[in-house]
Amino acid sequence: MNFIGTKWVFRNKLDESGVITRTKVRLVAKGYNQEEGNDYDETFAPVMGELSFFLGLQVKQSKDDIFLSQTKYCKEILNKFEMENYKEASTAMSTSYYMDVDLAGTIVDQTKFRGLIGSLLYLTTSRPDIMFVVCPCARFQSNSKESHFKAAKQILKYLKGTISVGLWYPSHSLIHLFGYYDSDFADCKLDRKSTSGTCHLIGLSLTSWHSKKQSCVTLSTAKAEYIATGSCCDQILWIKQQLEDFGLKVNNVPLLCDNTSTINLTKNQIQHSRTKHIEIRHHFIGDHVSNEDCEIKFIGTEKQLADIFTKPLPKENFFFLRNELGILDSQILS
Repeated sequence: MNFIGTKWVFRNKLDESGVITRTKVRLVAKGYNQEEGNDYDETFAPVMGELSFFLGLQVKQSKDDIFLSQTKYCKEILNKFEMENYKEASTAMSTSYYMDVDLAGTIVDQTKFRGLIGSLLYLTTSRPDIMFVVCPCARFQSNSKESHFKAAKQILKYLKGTISVGLWYPSHSLIHLFGYYDSDFADCKLDRKSTSGTCHLIGLSLTSWHSKKQSCVTLSTAKAEYIATGSCCDQILWIKQQLEDFGLKVNNVPLLCDNTSTINLTKNQIQHSRTKHIEIRHHFIGDHVSNEDCEIKFIGTEKQLADIFTKPLPKENFFFLRNELGILDSQILS
C-alpha cells in the first residue's frame, strides 16, 4: 500500500495593522489532488466569507460600496525605507521638477532603488494618483543617481500623508462607460517623445488607467493626442467585450478629449492623408467611430480626468481630479 504523507501547517491571521487576530492550523496531505466533479467553490465559500485581504490589497465591503486600499503595504514601504519621521508632502512631484540622466550625479545603491520602484509600482494597484510620477523614476533603474532617489522619496512623503487613500466603488453607480484621454506633448527633453494618459470609468467607478511614454516622436499636440486616442479606443473595445459577456451592451461610448484638432482628425478621413507618418494602426479609430462603437467628444481641460496621468499638476487641480476619479481617503468615507 502507498501511504500519503501529511504535515501540520500553522499560520497567524493578521489584520490590516499587522496585529494577530487568529491562529490557524490545518493538516495537509502531500500530493493530494482534487477529485473530479467536486464543487469546491460551494464547499469553501461559506467558510471563507467575504474577501477582506488579498496579496496586500485590503477590501472593505458594505451594502453601499466597496473600498480597495493598500494601507498596510504602504506602511511597510515607509518602514522599509525609513521614511516614518520625514515630513509629509502635499503632492508627489513639483510642477517645476524635471528628471534627466544626471551624468554628474552621485550613484546610489541600484538594488535598493530598484526595490523601491518595484514596491511603488505594485502600490499603483490601488493608487492611480502616483502612476505618472512613478513611471519617470522607473526609467532610471539601470543607472540611478541621488537626484532620482530624491524624486522617489518625494513620492514616499506624499504617501505618508495619504496612507489611507484608495479606490472607492459605489454600488449605486450606473452602467455608463466613459473614456478619457490626454497627452503631454514632447514632455521628455531627452528624446522629445510625448506621454499618453488614459482612464476609463463605468459610472463613478474607475476601472482602468494608463500612463506611458509614446513610442514615436510627433510633430504637433494634435498628433500626440491622436496616438493617445488609439490607446483609449483599444481599451474601450476590450471593456465593451467584457460587459457583453455579462449581457450588457453599450454603443457610442464617449471618448472625451480637450483638443478639437484631434476630434477633427477622427471625423474627417481626408485629413488622414496628412498624417501618414503616424503609424497606420492608429487610423482604426475612424472605423470604430463610423461603426458606433465609440464617439469622440470635447471636454474642457479643467475636467479632463486623464490629465493626472500625463504631467505633475498644481495641488488644487491634482486634488480635484483625484476626487473625481474616486481616489478617496477611507477616513473621510467612514
